[in-house]
Amino acid sequence: MRVQLAQQAQEILGQSDLVIITERVDDVALLIGQMVKMGFVEVLDRHIPRHWKQRGISWGWTAVIWLAYILTEGNHRKVSMEAYVKGMQNTLRHLSGQVIDPLDFSDDRLGHLLKHLSKPTYWHEIERDLNERSIEVYALSQDVIRCDATTASGHHEVTERGLFQFGHSKDDPTRPQIKVMMGSLDPLGMPLSTDVLSGERADDGLYIPIMERLRRGLNKTGLLFVGDCKMSALETRTHVVGHHDFYLSPLPFIGATAEAMDAWIAEGVTKAKAGELERIFRINDRGQEGLVAEGYEFERTCCAQVGAEAWCERVLVVRSPVHAARQAAG
Repeated sequence: MRVQLAQQAQEILGQSDLVIITERVDDVALLIGQMVKMGFVEVLDRHIPRHWKQRGISWGWTAVIWLAYILTEGNHRKVSMEAYVKGMQNTLRHLSGQVIDPLDFSDDRLGHLLKHLSKPTYWHEIERDLNERSIEVYALSQDVIRCDATTASGHHEVTERGLFQFGHSKDDPTRPQIKVMMGSLDPLGMPLSTDVLSGERADDGLYIPIMERLRRGLNKTGLLFVGDCKMSALETRTHVVGHHDFYLSPLPFIGATAEAMDAWIAEGVTKAKAGELERIFRINDRGQEGLVAEGYEFERTCCAQVGAEAWCERVLVVRSPVHAARQAAG
């Protein structure tokens, strides 16, 4: 928009009219500023190779601006990015200090960036550097790591070595899926390591690789890994103990655990009558104190195989009154 200036303004600015450019900023400035503060640009530029004939802004700035668009618009499509940049060119230029050309965000160029990020040799190093910077900046506790896998299914073509494959699914087994394994700080939920894998894989074999990456990135021992019952496989527990870390996970109700459960429950009933159970109370939103759990603990010796080093494992037998009431009602 071109605006005619008053005589006094003309004398101050030395021009007779003023061009006003209006762009909707939303939270883009905050998002880009936060990513710059966390070192996204430097880390990505360090690990993603730049071709000597490559024109335009660096891969780091390309990724940061694209991520800001995805977060503020809720749209991850490559095809819409170029048009968005055309409408935000001046804002992005001032925020980044770079010469912004919409062609730097074409569908092809963003596709090349994704290919670089999909390579483990680049992604693992980027992940490690970002974790070091983030945890150092925020002084986050590194003691409890939650490991969990999930699936995402869709209507996709299944190819021989593609990510989308048929596998065990809680949603819709008739649709192919991908599997995502993530390790994150607990209870904050900040992701530290992520693996995107083909959907036919079982969860059991995904814990050890993600734990090894987390351990290298955090560069410390004594971590507590928390997960679901699939993390309690003997091989996984042996791996954790062998690296001087700890684990916390429910035991699956199969095999030896299912056979021993009746005896464990009987022991709990006996201890309850004798008043020997550990009881945990919490104050609810009405200010009333209520029992949330009661149980006991015992120790047992675990060993992966004959002749291998054994360790002492703590087993917690816990009853939740709320969960018990739901089970009874069902």
